[in-house]
Amino acid sequence: MAKKKKIVVAITGASGSIYAKVLLDKLVALQDQIAEVGIVMSDNAKDVWKFELDDQSFNNYPFKFYQKNDFMAPFASGSAKFDSMVVVPCSMGTMARIAQGTSSDLTTRAADVILKERRKLILVTRETPLNLIHIQNMQLATQAGAIICPASPSFYSRPATFEELAATVVDRVLDMIGLDLDTFRWGE
Repeated sequence: MAKKKKIVVAITGASGSIYAKVLLDKLVALQDQIAEVGIVMSDNAKDVWKFELDDQSFNNYPFKFYQKNDFMAPFASGSAKFDSMVVVPCSMGTMARIAQGTSSDLTTRAADVILKERRKLILVTRETPLNLIHIQNMQLATQAGAIICPASPSFYSRPATFEELAATVVDRVLDMIGLDLDTFRWGE
């Protein structure tokens, strides 16, 4: 059996709370493959979640939540050996701070740790259109080792709900983390 994963999930205030919710729902369903999930949410993320999803269901997950400035969180240090980090949705401001190495809160510190330890950092960016600064920050983050995974859903699985549509992105993220899941596969 594969080693269970230790995963950090950071949720920023970009539009796209549905992506974070679907990711957390799927992580609950895949707990047999997971050793630990640590979550950090910005204040704006909570506000956007309440507005977009019309609930506060982020309070209902069985994972440990950390305050945005809790630098004592285990994933603020490389010695905690978290395997992957997903920033979902990832605002352009958060991506810029990550790309520039500015560790001003737990999200950006954890991302810096993941990058310096050469582990998997996945930024599910949620913005359109992009300006040159966004593109340059994506390039810098990629050169540092991050994976830019735009929240661009696919349609060939014929998703019927918003959750199924968001899952077309989230399932790709879960694949990149290395979790085994049933999902639409092209040609199967």
